[in-house]
Amino acid sequence: MSAALALENVTHSYDQLRALDRVDLTLAKGEVVCLLGPSGCGKTTALRVAAGLERLQQGKVYLDGRVVADQNNELPPEARGIGLVFQDFALFPHLSIFHNVAFGISDQPASAINDRVQRVLEQVGMRAYANAYPHTLSGGQQQRVALARALAPRPKLMLLDEPFSGLDMVLRNQIRDDTLHVLKQSGASTLLVTHDPEEAMFMADRIALMLDGRIVQQGAPADLYNHPKSGFVASFFGDINRLEGIVENESVSTQLGSIAAPHGVEGEAVEVLIRPEALLLVPPGSDPGPRDGLVEVLASRLLGRTSLIHLKATGEGAADLHLHARIAGQFLPAEGEIFEVRLDRKQTFVFPLKNAT
Repeated sequence: MSAALALENVTHSYDQLRALDRVDLTLAKGEVVCLLGPSGCGKTTALRVAAGLERLQQGKVYLDGRVVADQNNELPPEARGIGLVFQDFALFPHLSIFHNVAFGISDQPASAINDRVQRVLEQVGMRAYANAYPHTLSGGQQQRVALARALAPRPKLMLLDEPFSGLDMVLRNQIRDDTLHVLKQSGASTLLVTHDPEEAMFMADRIALMLDGRIVQQGAPADLYNHPKSGFVASFFGDINRLEGIVENESVSTQLGSIAAPHGVEGEAVEVLIRPEALLLVPPGSDPGPRDGLVEVLASRLLGRTSLIHLKATGEGAADLHLHARIAGQFLPAEGEIFEVRLDRKQTFVFPLKNAT
C-alpha cells in the first residue's frame, strides 16, 4: 500500500541557510504524524514543501504513491488535493462561515455544497454559526471553522502548521482534543507541525523530531520518551537533571549512585540524564531497601497534577548539585527536610558528553 505522503531525500536552502538536510518522511493512510522541534529546525519548511508552497529544490515528494514534485516537475498546491490549516486560520472576513467553508467546493451542485458544509460544521460543533462572520467568533471557534473548511473537499491529506499556538491553555487543550477526534473520524492522513512536545505526544501516532534541518529520531511518542537516542531527544520532552561522569567497567559513578553504561567506552566522559519523575523520595530509615543518595529540600511547588520539589544533593562530592523531583499529586515537604533517593533507572539515560546536543 502506497504512503499518503512521502518526502524522499528532500534538501532545501534559503541563501546560505540549509533549512532541510536530506529529509525522509512517510505518512501511512489515516496516520497522524507530528513534526516536532525547536524554532528554526526546518519543520515548517518541510510542511510547505509537502504542500507545494515552497518550490522543491532537491529530492522528491509523493502523494498517494504518485510523484507530485521533483527537480523537473511540480504540481501546484491547488492540484494536490490537500487540506491546509495555518496558525492564523486565514478566514475570509467578508464571507459568512457557511461560505468560508464552501469556498473550496464551489464547483459542486448547490445541494451537495449545502449538505457537505452542514456536515463538516456539525463535525466541528459550529453548525449554529453558519450565518455568522469570522470577526464575531472567538479564536477557538475560528480554528474550528478553519478545520471545517480544510476538511470540506474530503482531502486524503491534512497539513496543519502550529494550529493551536494562538489559543490559551485551557481552550487549546479542548480544541486539540476535538481536532484529533475529527481528524481520525475523517480518515485523512495528517502532518502536524508543532514546537510543543506535550502537544505532539497528545496528537501523534508517530513523532518526527527535528534539529538543524534533520530528523534526529522518529517513532511512537512512547519510544522517543522512553528510548531517546541522544541527549537532545531526552531533554526536549521536558525538564531533566544532568550529571557528568566517566565510564568505568560499564558503569558511571555519580552523586546518585552507580548508573549502568553498557554501551559506553571505557574512560569516556559522559552525561547522565535523569527525568524528575525518576527520583523517588523516601524518608530516611522508613524503608530498608537500597538508596542512591541523600537530598535536602530547597523548595516545594504544587503544579496541579504534580508537585515539583527542588533538591540539593548532600554528602561527599555532591556540592552544588541542584535536582528536581516530580511527584504525582500533592506532595509538599518543608524546606530543609532530608530524604533518601531511589532512582528509576528506566528513566535514566547515558550519552557521550560531546554528543549532549
